[in-house]
Amino acid sequence: CNLCKENEGYLGGNGKPNRGNIRLIALNLAGEKFYFQYSPYAYYNEHAIILNDEHKPMVIDRKAFEKLLDFIDFMPHYFIGSNADLPIVGGSILSHEHFQGGRYRFAMNDAKSIFDFEIKGYDAKFELLHWPLSVIRVKSKNKEELIDIADFILKEWINYSDPELNIYAYTDGVRHNTITPIALFENGEYVLNLVLRNNLTTKQYPLGLFHPHPEYHNIKRENIGLIEVMGLAILPQRLKKEFESIRDYVIDNKPMDPETYQLHKDFISKILMKNPTKSNINDIIYHMVGEMFEKILENCGVFKQNEEGIEGFKKFVSILKVKYDK
Repeated sequence: CNLCKENEGYLGGNGKPNRGNIRLIALNLAGEKFYFQYSPYAYYNEHAIILNDEHKPMVIDRKAFEKLLDFIDFMPHYFIGSNADLPIVGGSILSHEHFQGGRYRFAMNDAKSIFDFEIKGYDAKFELLHWPLSVIRVKSKNKEELIDIADFILKEWINYSDPELNIYAYTDGVRHNTITPIALFENGEYVLNLVLRNNLTTKQYPLGLFHPHPEYHNIKRENIGLIEVMGLAILPQRLKKEFESIRDYVIDNKPMDPETYQLHKDFISKILMKNPTKSNINDIIYHMVGEMFEKILENCGVFKQNEEGIEGFKKFVSILKVKYDK
């Protein structure tokens, strides 16, 4: 696959991308051999990929948390995170275990707490974040304690349902709940941001209930993976050409391809309401896309950032506290 170690230095061809400038550094994470490389995509500063020596599927479990925090010991100035391990919420390549890291601060890092809580017997600090997706932030100086807590939260979330909020752990024996975990080291503490994910599909939302909804598919209909969970939009390449066409249509009244116009019809109508000019059209599109991306992230949040959603989130937390106290 495109992640396997055999890609190192490959110059491309036969339908495979060029990896001529990729070099691997071997490291050990939780007793398994991994390789560190810098990403060919460079979405952010020092964008790194940490891939398993063995071609085996992504799995979010206790061992995954161990691997993430072992990497933090190795490079404490980096973050590292994993895509979730289920389709729809799992990013692009689920067939080969890998993580992504780098020297970059995402918007989610600066998200404030909307609710702090404690669990008896643990020194860790717990926060529910003010963020479009549903995030439990756990901080601890004790690495093993943090792994224990993350493992427990994952197991409880995997089996958690709240039908009033359309959260179902299983349908017809198929699991829907998992976690997108992100680790870093900050102010002398290990930090794990645990993003609760659910990949349920419905008749109304066949691509996923907690997935970009159809009204935003002109901008993004692909899965929302690790990087976007943290607040950095990775947009489809097609938009570069489509936005050029929109600018020409709006400013110079140049004809548009009918299919492209139909796709962006509502988006164009909203641009026209903002009195666009040649000097401000780019800023208008930029800010509108940012607002739409925020809405997309809200679509993906299992507990919405409203009164009902926050109360639902606290309900899940109350179960964790009772379980831990026992």
